[in-house]
This record gives sequence, structure tokens and C-alpha cells, in this order.
Amino acid sequence: MTLEPPLLSIAIVNWNTCSLLIDALQSIYSAPPPFDFEVIVVDNASTDGSANTVASRFPQVKLIASQTNTGYAHGNNLAMQSASGAFVLLLNPDVILPPGSLQRAVECMHLHPEAGALGVRQVFPDGVLQLSVRGFPTPGAVFWELVGLSRLFPNNRTLGAYRMMWFHYDNLQEVDQPMGTFLLIRREALEQTGRMDEQFPIFFNDVDWCLRCKKAGWRILFTPDVQITHYGGAGTSQAAGIAWESRRSLLDFYAKHYSSPLYLPLRAMIAAASWPYAIWKGRQHKKHRRERESA
Repeated sequence: MTLEPPLLSIAIVNWNTCSLLIDALQSIYSAPPPFDFEVIVVDNASTDGSANTVASRFPQVKLIASQTNTGYAHGNNLAMQSASGAFVLLLNPDVILPPGSLQRAVECMHLHPEAGALGVRQVFPDGVLQLSVRGFPTPGAVFWELVGLSRLFPNNRTLGAYRMMWFHYDNLQEVDQPMGTFLLIRREALEQTGRMDEQFPIFFNDVDWCLRCKKAGWRILFTPDVQITHYGGAGTSQAAGIAWESRRSLLDFYAKHYSSPLYLPLRAMIAAASWPYAIWKGRQHKKHRRERESA
């Protein structure tokens, strides 16, 4: 007897966020959607007992326990390779899903067959809206960021095209890159676009995927009808050198998508401007880690 594949595959990549991961899984299984689904957890060599805890408390989860931390992109690729659902949800472990959210998200994709992917409204645990939608970091958008005009005129749709401070989170609309915290992907779009590019192990892999998806002719939608709670940065905040990895990923993104000599001056500006930013962010990261350790 051949079993029908599930409608939805939920892929979660985890690294040392055991308690949050358990809460995320509990939010899924305590109010499951009214259709077949599977959950795939890829544990990137956590040292906090995540893999054993998932195996003992949620034996129905497909657990892939990596022996080394190979990065977020590779972890998602492992999960997507194992997934068999008509829709694949890339979900961060530091998320709580209210009852009905998975059903509403899939229903939205059914209503919009032109959509290759879907992002949703995100709030912090205190209920404050999270700005989770941005434009693509095109040469124009990044130039306005570098010269500071995007900060002076954040609501201008040209000068503020990257951070999109003017974006209204109360309407269903097409977007460039919703935050990859919750990214629901149609299998046909995944097969056409391909999985994540592992040259972006932590940052810009979702941006790169969304750009490739839209270039393949699919739309990416944002819906306010699904709202999730996102703690934010639970995994990446633990890693050293995050600011430098973000800088490297942005430069690699430009090397891949804007390799023409026409963009060399802009790439040089990005490289130069990102040095002091990365140094500042690195110091902030160390400061916050010391504060957490001493708390």
C-alpha cells in the first residue's frame, strides 16, 4: 500500500535553541492543521541536548542530526531534500504558531496559484510588530543606504526601497523578500528555482532564493491573515563573527547577481563601508554576550 505524501512539510534548522525549539514543536502539535503534514528537524550539531530532547519528546518528527554545523542553508537543503509535501515551510525554531496559522497559510497559497512563496505577519513576544519585509538590495537601493539618504527619507519609496519603512503590514500584497523566519514555498516553485545556495551559509540565502524565484516567473506574497510570534536572533546571536559573515554574504551576493564591471564602483563602496559597520556590530555582539553571561 502506497501512502499519499503529506500536503505540508515543515523544515526547522536548529542550533543550540532547545527550549525554543520544543516550544515551537509544541505549538504545532498542540493544534495541528486539518491535513497531513510532516515535521523535519535538522539539528546542526547542537551541544544543548536538542537532538535527544526532540527524539524523546516528539518521536513523530523526522530528525536529521548533523555531526557538524554546516550552516543554515545546508541544513535547509537537507530538510528540503527529505521533504515530500506539496508545500514546504521553512520555519525558524524561535517561533510560536497560533492555532489555525498553518491552515490559513496553505489556504492562501491555494487561492493564489501564481505565488511561489508566502511570508506572514510577525510580532515580538510583547506583541510589537516586527518589520519583516524588505526590498531586494539592488544597486540603487544599496547606494541610497550608503550615502545615508534612506535614513533621512525612510518613507520615500525610492530612497527607502531597501528597508521599506513605508510598508503596510495590514494588506495582502506582492513583496520581494519576506523574512525567512516563516517562508512557505510551493513545491513547483522549489523544483524550478532549486534549493538554497550554500555559498550563503547564514545570511542572504533567503534573499538569493527569493530573487531567483521571482526571476523564474513566480510571485512572492505577504499575508497579514497569518500572525506568528518570533523571538528573533536566537541562533545567530550565539555565533561569533556574525557581523563579518553578513558583510561577506552581501559582497558574495553582489558578486553573483551584479558581476558586471558596471557595478564594480558600488561593490568597492559596499566593501569599504561595511568594514566600520562590521567592527561596530562585532563589538555590540561581544557586549551583549557578556551581558547575557553575567545576567
